[in-house]
Amino acid sequence: MKTVVIAVLGGLLTLAGICLLVLPGPGFVLVAAGLAVLATRFPWAAKPLDYAKEKAQEGVEEVGKSPLRAAGAVLAALALVVFGVLALIGVDLPFVNAFTAVVLIISGLFLVGTVVFARHEEHEQEAKAHRPAGVPGSGGAYRAAAPDRD
Repeated sequence: MKTVVIAVLGGLLTLAGICLLVLPGPGFVLVAAGLAVLATRFPWAAKPLDYAKEKAQEGVEEVGKSPLRAAGAVLAALALVVFGVLALIGVDLPFVNAFTAVVLIISGLFLVGTVVFARHEEHEQEAKAHRPAGVPGSGGAYRAAAPDRD
């Protein structure tokens, strides 16, 4: 029974991620999540999981490095949330029902969270790079100071 639940849950997450590869949303992140669930019971899922994790990490790093991409992703996320809310309050949008509206809202919120995380990580990396070297505990590159030769 546990294997069936894992197969269904992992399969649904993976399929949702695949759909989000062409739709707005964090596709590779959901694919990686689905494959991670599947890999707990199915050894064949480990190899595509490594690939999906790598692609998800690359995407997060790209958004983190570029403020322009981050702003575009946040605007897209806000558009997803707005369309989802409009559909839920009764505005007739083509191809959008209540389930799709909820998925749009969740995808938008997840995308905003991913952008915030990516930008935070980028700022942390920049801060580490600018910390002084040779000072233990500063998080900067620790190098032994050259001896004074007077």
